Parts: sequence; structure tokens; C-alpha cells
Amino acid sequence: MTETLSSRLAVVVLAAGQGTRMKSRLPKVLHPIGGRPLVGHVLETALALEPERVVVVVRHERDLVAGAVTDAAPGVVVVDQDDVPGTGRAVEVALDALDADFPGDVLVLSGDVPLLEADTLASLLRTHRDSAVAATVLSATLDDATGYGRVIRDADGTVSRIVEQKDATEAEASVTEINAGVYVFRAPALRAHLSLVGTANAQGEKYLTDVVALLRASRLAVAASPAPDAAAALGVNDRVQLAEAARLLNARTVRRWQLEGVSIQDPATTWIDVRATLAPDVTVLPNTHILGATTIAEGATVGPDTSLIDCEIGAGATVRRVEANLAVVGDGVSVGPYTHLRPGTVLGEGVKVGSFVETKNVRVGTGTKVPHFIYLGDAEVGSHANLGAGTITANYDDVDKHRTLIGDEVHTGSHTVLVAPVRLGDGAKTGAGAVIRKDVPAGALALSVAPQRNVEGWVEKNRPGTGAADVAAKARSAQKADDGAQEEDR
Repeated sequence: MTETLSSRLAVVVLAAGQGTRMKSRLPKVLHPIGGRPLVGHVLETALALEPERVVVVVRHERDLVAGAVTDAAPGVVVVDQDDVPGTGRAVEVALDALDADFPGDVLVLSGDVPLLEADTLASLLRTHRDSAVAATVLSATLDDATGYGRVIRDADGTVSRIVEQKDATEAEASVTEINAGVYVFRAPALRAHLSLVGTANAQGEKYLTDVVALLRASRLAVAASPAPDAAAALGVNDRVQLAEAARLLNARTVRRWQLEGVSIQDPATTWIDVRATLAPDVTVLPNTHILGATTIAEGATVGPDTSLIDCEIGAGATVRRVEANLAVVGDGVSVGPYTHLRPGTVLGEGVKVGSFVETKNVRVGTGTKVPHFIYLGDAEVGSHANLGAGTITANYDDVDKHRTLIGDEVHTGSHTVLVAPVRLGDGAKTGAGAVIRKDVPAGALALSVAPQRNVEGWVEKNRPGTGAADVAAKARSAQKADDGAQEEDR
């Protein structure tokens, strides 16, 4: 941002409203899209302008909103709106957080307008300064302007006032140019005229929009700058608009990564949070969600039907039909399908994790195979091991969780149960169905096999009248007859 635009700029973000149309316990400005609350998007855009000060006005669920604001932007100033309602009063208390003689411009943003980009606001500031006006309003033209304040112009095209929907006459309500809730004011003019705003309106509130008419009454000019993208200038007032804002933001995010060299097969079913990072030549297949601060390295393929939350995916990895959260997938790893990687999973280079596998708090060494129907929890597995189907680490003893240590080149037989805490030395092996309760030395074969015992006639005796008993009796009779015939032949 140039010095001209940033040196004497303060930003006020309005985040005090309850948002009753959301019908939610969560304050409206904290509803998320793209992995970030609405107000978080607004703050990011505001900070991109490099203002001297950012002031956020809060009231409803004050501590919750203030906490989210300071988490998103630690350097901002949070101020409280008092019992006087309205956007005018909110800006008035925000101005008290600025120096009384601050001579610059005050940019007012709404915490529920998340899609405005810094370039649009920079253009608004340029229009304001080039026009040498007291205030500039960001406007948009809609086919259906219902619910929005209207920008009313004089016959010469200059802005005369802004009228809220509930206060508009029939003629005013027919106007399609709406107020986007974003303004730039010269600070001295704003201070002088805010004190004159009353509450004689349908809502009984102190409207910031009334400042426009007061400025004009003082023979000060007011301009309106149309937004290049009307949809991006619209606020979120209910769940329908929230979903639409999320869709528009996601489309913007997906397109950005496509232009950066990412192949996204089906943008309509791909969701990417704004904090995620994708390298060139990544391939994203349909029905994939890349959420949180997930990073995906060059040449990886993700999807279809995959959800990644705060994960690291290595170069050339393949992750398909996977649910993963706080997991690290190394270079060249293959995961899936139908795999669940829980927090703390770290898969080394070249690891293969197959279908119906769940991992949690586990490190798996280079080249190890974890093929299918396996649970690994609280474990460390060495390199080039091969875990048989159905292997599990029994990590919980009903009181505490314990770790399992599996060395390099270990092979477990199918349906091995490793009862933690236990260690399998390098090169050790287990037999099928083994239950391992003691450490296994390096190179040893661990077995826990009981002799097989067949109880003849058990089904007929204990399950009489069942189909199994009937066919068993027939088979036994046939076998006796066959044995008798063989005996006669001898």
C-alpha cells in the first residue's frame, strides 16, 4: 500500500450487533466461512490497507467477540458500545479511541461484509481523496434491493442522503442503488456531524447514514463509489446469505489456486479454506475439503471424497477417501481408501496405509506398510515394517493409555493384538492371531497358540432342531455310511 493511502487512515469495524435473523446463539460476526469468522475476513482486509489504527466496536456477547477479534488481529483496539443503539453511536465511541485532533480519513467497515477485497477499498479511498469530498459511500446496484438502505441522489447525480428500508417512501424503495455499509469520512467532518444525529426513525436508533444528509446540509460534498462486484459488497444477515457468501468466497479461493497451477477437477464440490496452501501440480479430485491451515506439496493427489483439517501432505503423496485431522503425511505416501488419520499421526516417506485403517498419536517409519483393517494408537513403528490385516494396538487399560514400540522390519501376522505397553524388537515376527503381552526380542517369533480341540457332536447336542444340527446329522450319517463301505471293501 502506498504512503498516500496508509499514512493518515483509521479503520472502524462495526461488530456490536446481535444479528437476530441468524437465529443463533453465536454472534453473527463470528459465524465462519472459509475457515475464518466473518469479522476475521474484514479485519484481514482492513490490515492490508496498513492503517494507523483499527478500532472494533463490540456489544452483543462482548467477551466472545472481543476474544475472537484479538485472536485474529492482536494489535487492534476493542471498544464497547453503550446502551444507545445504532451505527452512528458505534462510530461515535470508536472515534473516542482516536486522537481528538486526528486529521485523516476514517474508513468504516461492517463486520458482516466479509467479501470486500483490499483493492476495492483502496479504490474507494482514492475516489474519496481525488474528489476532495467530506464522505464517500460504497454502493452497489441490485435487481432486488429489498432490505438494504438506498442511496438517494439529486438530479445532478450527487448523493443527497441514505434512506433505510423501513424509513423509505415508495419512490425511494424503488431505487436499486444500495448502501453497502462501507464509508470513508474526513475525521473532522465526521466528528462535527455525528453529534447532530438523532433517533427520530422507525428503529429509534442513531443512524450513521444520517451523517450524509447533515453533511449536505452543511454544503459539504458526498460521493458514492459503486463496487465493481456487487455480490462482494453485500452483508450477511441470515443463514441463506451466509451460505451464499461461503460459496462466493470458496469459488474465489478455488480459482486463485487454479491460476497458481493446481488442478481442481470439480470446483463445485471442492472446498478450500483461506488459510490452506497448495503447491503447483497438486491434483484435487471431487468432493474434497481442504480445511484449516492444511498444506499440500507439489505433485500430491488429494481426493476424491477426502477431508483434511490442519494437515501436511508431502510431495507426490496420494490421499484418497480419507478423513484426516492434524496429521503429517510424508513424501510419496499412499493413504486410503476409507482411512482415518487422527491427530498426532506422522507418516514417514513412502509409507502405505490401506483401507479401513485408523491411526492416532502414532509415528510410522519410512517404507512401512499398514495395509488394511488396522488400528494404531499411541505407537511408534519403525521403517520397512509390515503389519498384517487386523493388527491392533490395545493402548488403553481402562485407566491409562500406553505406547507400543515396533522396530524396523517387523512383520506381524493377521489379527495380532499388541497389548501396550509392549516392544517388538527389530526384525521380530508374530504369528497369526497372536496376543502379545510381553516384549519380543529382536529377530524372535512370538506365538500365543493353544492346541485346537474339536468337540464332536456339539452342535447336534446343544442346538437341536436348528438347520445347522440337521445338516450336521446328515453329514455325520453320510460319513458313517462311507466309512462302513470302505471297511467292507477292505
